[in-house]
Amino acid sequence: MKYKNNIEAVAKLQPDYLGFIFYDKSARHFDSIIPDIPKSIKKVGVFVDEKLEIVKEKIEQYNLQAVQLHGNETPEYCGQINNVEVIKVFSIKDEFNFDVLQPYEKVCDYFLFDTKGKLPGGNGYTFNWNVLNLYPSTKPYFLSGGIGLNEIESVLSFLQRPESQYCYALDINSKFEIEPGLKNIKELNMFKNKLAVSKKRKTN
Repeated sequence: MKYKNNIEAVAKLQPDYLGFIFYDKSARHFDSIIPDIPKSIKKVGVFVDEKLEIVKEKIEQYNLQAVQLHGNETPEYCGQINNVEVIKVFSIKDEFNFDVLQPYEKVCDYFLFDTKGKLPGGNGYTFNWNVLNLYPSTKPYFLSGGIGLNEIESVLSFLQRPESQYCYALDINSKFEIEPGLKNIKELNMFKNKLAVSKKRKTN
């Protein structure tokens, strides 16, 4: 049975990116039609060690503007994906060897730091963000892993600290689901509004 989704309702909240998971072992595996959404929202294909030709086919088929790579994709692999943003995912728990990022610097547009767990993404809990104190790069990154409404104060605190200097975006997913693929629009809107209020206070 296919999972339900409410893509259009999520799109009305005007996220910068909207992800579609093309990993057949995921409960959120997407094999449907993407409805018309505002052009301001970048469509992201999420892949895990997928064959390069299939990634390119999905980019063409769904008119993707970005890919998020959750597997063991090499720098050479990443460098062969053209004309879309490449977001390479690295999993962290309590420590991380940032040296592994260096070969990806020139072939990826962004890094994404997620929580290390049994699954490639969607583990539902946060990693120790203090690890990012040692982030050696100037490449912007996405912060991911178990971020929900209960984490909003921690997120706001993190965004005021030096290690968040290159935090480009927050990647949220499982903590806002009613069931895999079906998002809780009310909670998403609350999260968005709390971030917006904090940002407004910070700039005033």
